[in-house]
Amino acid sequence: MQAVTQRFNYLFRSTKGLTLVAIAMIALATAFFGMLSGPMTEFGVRDFMVRTFGLKLLQIEREGRIIMLYHSLAMAVVAIEVYFITSLLPMKEQEQVRINSTITVGYLCAMIFGLWFAYGGHNWILHGLFIFGLSLVFFSGVLLALALWPWRKEYRIQDPAYAHTRSGVSLERLAFFTMAASTLISVFFGAIPGSYFGNGFESFLAEDLIREPEKTTLELAVIGHLHIMLALIAVAIALIVGRWLDFKGKWHKAAMPLMIIGSVVLSMGVWFVVPFESIAHIIIYVGSSFVMLAALFLVIFGWGKLIRERLAEQGIQKATFGRKIASLLHDPLKFGPLWQMVFMNFTVSGVGIFMAAKLDEIIRVWPWREERIVLTGHWHILGAIIATIILLYYGDLIGLKGRLRRLYGWGIILFSDLAFASVTLFETKRLYVSEANQQPIVNWTMLLADIGLASVLVVLASLLIWRLLDLFKKKGLWTKELIESESERS
Repeated sequence: MQAVTQRFNYLFRSTKGLTLVAIAMIALATAFFGMLSGPMTEFGVRDFMVRTFGLKLLQIEREGRIIMLYHSLAMAVVAIEVYFITSLLPMKEQEQVRINSTITVGYLCAMIFGLWFAYGGHNWILHGLFIFGLSLVFFSGVLLALALWPWRKEYRIQDPAYAHTRSGVSLERLAFFTMAASTLISVFFGAIPGSYFGNGFESFLAEDLIREPEKTTLELAVIGHLHIMLALIAVAIALIVGRWLDFKGKWHKAAMPLMIIGSVVLSMGVWFVVPFESIAHIIIYVGSSFVMLAALFLVIFGWGKLIRERLAEQGIQKATFGRKIASLLHDPLKFGPLWQMVFMNFTVSGVGIFMAAKLDEIIRVWPWREERIVLTGHWHILGAIIATIILLYYGDLIGLKGRLRRLYGWGIILFSDLAFASVTLFETKRLYVSEANQQPIVNWTMLLADIGLASVLVVLASLLIWRLLDLFKKKGLWTKELIESESERS
């Protein structure tokens, strides 16, 4: 009984254990429901899964199922970010325990019962439990915002290396608070339309409405909700990486005000989509520019720090350019998150800006299906990049070392970027190949994307199997991590 209690405490009371459970849940859901995708249909896998598990896959309900799946995965990702925030930022132990326990119960209820309802038949008790889970996640966000309140005297700082006001209010903590508060407000842009389901409002996918000249208020709210929630999740992971790397100095002082202003302006721009759609996108671009500039400052600081620390470790006073590059690439788990932020500009931000600039001149000349493909790939890549950053941070969190650290880190970076680059070429293929001649590029980009994503999943599966086997050991790595978490709380 004691062994079970110890493992339970590790999995549901320590940051590393909570993160492991959430990553495992996301991996299981991704692997299971990935078997229902289009490519799996050709091999008969989809039919096998439907028969074996008794899944209910009515075509008319497809959009609703996808929405439930997206929300289930998103809640787990949000939970992981919350675990990171409560462990990185100073707060009272009871606040950390209360926030973590609330969001854990919430995302597990939302994920388990939401997916059960969506794919296993419509028992409305399950749907009620799904809503209950979402409500708990929202309530945990309220608790987090209260815990992050930056004007508390005990959290004021005077260290000149970190951005703060004259009275000592930490601008970094204010940036976290702004992100959390903006997320809570933005929830309502999805919750209010959701409350109208079955009352004249039907589920839809945002990419299906891209060429509708007139959109209803609720449709605009849903589209805005999708964009702002993903953007704020990206803001959160950028702030987490900065805290992890001990972001400070002149770049920190320049970045934090930009991150705060950018988060507010970006959020307001999305909120204005409903009443002022014509000018909202301009506001969104301004807010996004501030956030991206802040992220650039983080990358400049982080890469410089990695180079300096590695050269100091080697005792090198004056290094050549090649030596500096080697130092930068020495630790993939520290280099990777910053590189993914840079790589995102080529596969997400750059594509989005090009679409906005050339919307009428090029994009709207394409067939509707091609524009839909670009939009779908656009936010899927952003979500996947955030996931890779989380995995890289988790690898450092559990203390991967040596060859295993390098294999894990470079495996995620190289294979994920191969997939993202291939999908980007696929979604923009109409720029450089005609429809009559597109099949070769479609074939090899899809092949490379499948190879990249499958390889990342193999790396992740290897990690999870290792951690699962470790849990069966009496004195495995989990015992060390449990002792560390208990000593931190004491």
